[in-house]
Amino acid sequence: MSVPLATPALRLAITAQALTHGGGAERYARDVVAGLLALGLRPLVIARKIDTELPQAQTAQCVALRLRGVPRLLRSAAFDWAAARVLRREGANCVFAINHSRHALVAICGGTHPGFLQAMGRRAGWADRSQIALELRTYAHARYIVAHSQRMRDELLQFYDLPREKIHVLYPPVDTSRFHPLPAQERLQARQRLGFPPDRPVFLLASTGHLRKGLPELAALFAQNDRLGLLAVAGRPLPYPMRNVLQLGYRADIETVYAAADFTVVASRYEPFGLVAVESVLCGTPVVIADVVGSGEVIAQDAKIAYAASDPQGLAMALQSAAQRAGQPGARLDCPMALLHYQPDIAAHVSALMALFQTVFDGA
Repeated sequence: MSVPLATPALRLAITAQALTHGGGAERYARDVVAGLLALGLRPLVIARKIDTELPQAQTAQCVALRLRGVPRLLRSAAFDWAAARVLRREGANCVFAINHSRHALVAICGGTHPGFLQAMGRRAGWADRSQIALELRTYAHARYIVAHSQRMRDELLQFYDLPREKIHVLYPPVDTSRFHPLPAQERLQARQRLGFPPDRPVFLLASTGHLRKGLPELAALFAQNDRLGLLAVAGRPLPYPMRNVLQLGYRADIETVYAAADFTVVASRYEPFGLVAVESVLCGTPVVIADVVGSGEVIAQDAKIAYAASDPQGLAMALQSAAQRAGQPGARLDCPMALLHYQPDIAAHVSALMALFQTVFDGA
């Protein structure tokens, strides 16, 4: 893929909540900055928190905005006010917002608050309405919005009535050098280290928000049916011991855990994309995935067992089907890249972003 070269006068700035070792938006910020640096560009990064030990932070031009003491509901406004001074001082002329910012010319949509409330069955309170107003202000000001899935594009059209041509679907990237299958012997050794039983299927749930990720429903199913095997939970600790559920805690080696499991379960009630599903497939492990998860759009049928989240029996039936398939010939995914409907590497994603940045700059 050819990479568009930036005009020398283009001065790119990125606003984000944090440039740290976290997941989600923080990981996305790291990947985008790394991709830009690989092109020989040195973006200005403005965030509330920056880990100066990160290689990206040591090479990019980073400014951490200290907002201690600012009430939570005023932090976004305070961030924008402080960021405006930095942007003027540094002469930035194209702002890419990974957080919600009124300065954005290109903005990310990794989820909408109205969509979240609807999926969780919650009514909007005062704080929710404030969040929705912040989203609307960001998207109304931006020239382009990068939606991380078709589902997100549809939510933007439904809840914010934005012009369709303003929205570009661009699936998030994955570090393909990190996520890959393990040789059979290494995988067996990893299962032993992790405490996975040799004679039972192991399902992985990667979760930092157990309610939204579906842990209560999953735990009930595994407790009731020994034939399903074991549910291994990586991420936030369990609230209490659960039958047939193994707590792994936070893992720096999550790629090894993916490769060791038989299936990864993505049973979220609201999941705009769900990068864990793509990471799992890249590690050779198929997924059990709800039809409300955005990443299901890019995963081939041979790599997933999909179920309708609206079907009360859907998850149980999908798990039973997966448990029967686990350990059978052909259960592992030998050619993961062929089972994804997009190019997941960071370079491809950043190349597409650069085309948008250049279009914004040329039209300024």
